Amino acid sequence: MTRYHNFSAGPAALPLSVLETAHGEFLDHGHGASILETSHRSPEFTQVLDHANGALRELASIPDTHDILWLQGGASMQFAMVPLNFLKPGTTGAYVMTGTWSDKALAEANFVGDTHVVASTKDAGYNAIPQPSTWDIPSNAAYVHTTSNNTIFGTQFASFPSNLGAPLVCDMSSDILCRPMDVNQFDLIYAGAQKNLGPAGVTLAIVRKSWLEDARTDMPNFLRYKTHADKGSTYNTPPVYPIYLVGKVLDWLMANGGLEAVQQGNKEKAGIIYGLMDANPTFFKGHAAKDSRSLMNITFNLPSEDLEKKFVEEAKSHRLVGVKGHRSVGGIRASIYNAVPRSSVEALGTFMENFMAANS
Repeated sequence: MTRYHNFSAGPAALPLSVLETAHGEFLDHGHGASILETSHRSPEFTQVLDHANGALRELASIPDTHDILWLQGGASMQFAMVPLNFLKPGTTGAYVMTGTWSDKALAEANFVGDTHVVASTKDAGYNAIPQPSTWDIPSNAAYVHTTSNNTIFGTQFASFPSNLGAPLVCDMSSDILCRPMDVNQFDLIYAGAQKNLGPAGVTLAIVRKSWLEDARTDMPNFLRYKTHADKGSTYNTPPVYPIYLVGKVLDWLMANGGLEAVQQGNKEKAGIIYGLMDANPTFFKGHAAKDSRSLMNITFNLPSEDLEKKFVEEAKSHRLVGVKGHRSVGGIRASIYNAVPRSSVEALGTFMENFMAANS
């Protein structure tokens, strides 16, 4: 078996050991059946769900003030669920605009109620994170919505502000668990699993219990966070297999030192590529401002589109896949999520050096 160096933006690389464990347990999860064949009401799946909840709570230091929910519909469903639950008449949804996904979140909120753009770097091509000191938060803000990491443009919040005067909501789909986080800062965190948590098909929400009690009720039950919280994420049949795999990924993260160790590894991986870019800025032209660079998605352009096409094609012959930039911005993108090993990033760095030498 020949494994590629996988830099895909999502669905993204999973830890090899997790895949091997899942492969070994696929036909028999220990009770004579695959977890895919197991009822979500059974003791066997309850154990899987409890394990995922407990491991996540321990790994991310999630306090008892917050519920853990396993949902469906991806982050795209969350774009609608957030305003449906919390954007009440007479209030305003406040949005920090940092890329395509915040654009989509705002568009969904506009169907529900009044919105306000708190800050935006759209005019600069979303190349940076707006400084919180510039945010214009309305006094009647129902919440402030942020996107922690922007896969297409390669930017990331280095930290989050406190005392905003409104609940803080964050879409962490592409960088959750890449570093320690203070869950108490947030009233709602949500994340599609397919970047850093596990496979596509399950969405995580971490929501403050007291905020749930104040949420709207004038909507279908399935779209209410409280419905899922009251039923322990089993109001309907949950995505059994993705939750099982998320549990395995959480085990892998803890076995590798927890979030502090993971953050250090991510900084080192990113440093390999950013260091090469900084040393050769006329050949590797980074999109993101240095103070807004992402540890997860590294974006850059080459001197010409023809060279970018050549880079992508030649990378494939070196088993480096998924490096083509998003269609909306072009260029090159290397997604180096938690599960992408350092050896893969080193292989990419070597290829970049050799490609530059051959094409300068």
